[in-house]
Amino acid sequence: MDAHDLITRNAAEVVTEEEVEEIAADLEERSSSGSRTQSGDPEGKRAYVGYEPSGVLHIGHMLGANKLIDLQEAGMEVVILLADVHAYLNGKGTFEEIRETATRMQEQFVAYGLDEERTEFVLGSEFQFGEEYTLDLHALELETTLSRAERAMSEIGSGDSVTVSQAVYPLMQALDIEYLDIDLAVGGMEQRKVHMLARDTLPSIDYEAPTCLHTPLISELSTGIGKMSSSSGVTISMEDSTEEIEDKVNGAFCPAGEVDPEPTEEDEARNNPVLEIFEYFVFPRFDEVVVARPDEYGGDLRYDAYEQLVSDFASGELHPADAKSALARYLDSLIEPGREKLMEQRGG
Repeated sequence: MDAHDLITRNAAEVVTEEEVEEIAADLEERSSSGSRTQSGDPEGKRAYVGYEPSGVLHIGHMLGANKLIDLQEAGMEVVILLADVHAYLNGKGTFEEIRETATRMQEQFVAYGLDEERTEFVLGSEFQFGEEYTLDLHALELETTLSRAERAMSEIGSGDSVTVSQAVYPLMQALDIEYLDIDLAVGGMEQRKVHMLARDTLPSIDYEAPTCLHTPLISELSTGIGKMSSSSGVTISMEDSTEEIEDKVNGAFCPAGEVDPEPTEEDEARNNPVLEIFEYFVFPRFDEVVVARPDEYGGDLRYDAYEQLVSDFASGELHPADAKSALARYLDSLIEPGREKLMEQRGG
């Protein structure tokens, strides 16, 4: 798979395609000349994703990590911003508590499969308290209306009351891209408004508009409605045991033969989360997917591409129960190293 295909694999959107093509062409040129991006290489291409330190990696973090693994394979250096200042502004605890959590999260990301030598972990407080950053932040505040900032912060705050800190939050996210020297900003589709704010406002203070990549949102596991969230509904995290993963996947919404399920009576859109997890988590990390079946039911099914599995599911050749059994096994394999790291962190 070439650099462009690795960068865009399973992306919901890139902004813009032309800019991504330029990044991919540079990576291909470096690869053909025998020059490989190394950590700290000033000429290398850098991608980043930012997370508030929150304790245990869940499926949203892992989806972002899968994309970062793709980008490392394409030849990019990746940066994970452990956003301690953002977490503080969002009321997530004291700095001491947040930074302890950040250290644990860093270890979990490496356990999940990121190349430690080509992954830079950065605390926001390492650069966000500097004079130059502060003055640039104030410059952005002068260029941004409150209503524009509020549109970008819809995924940040909770409840009816909005604080001033939450309005500043997306402006800091925009500025982080410049200060981390990033070529490609990565985030879920919920980060699109922030990235568009960055593209709109950074040029106003003489910085380049960032190239952005957005990963899809995984549907809520038990209903297929809305996004899977660590705060509501059924989700999957590194805390889950093998048995818990099996129980959650076995209870997942997965109507036989329905790749694109019909909306609910209330006209709510529904998706098939079992197929989504196969597409975004399993196939990017395994060369072959084996669905075990007894001989009396046709024997094992083997797939080296997601499209093959979807075709069999749509035709009825692949039964939901067999798909779920395989998915639970592969998910458990991906999560097991991180689960062991969690036990080690907790002294278990």
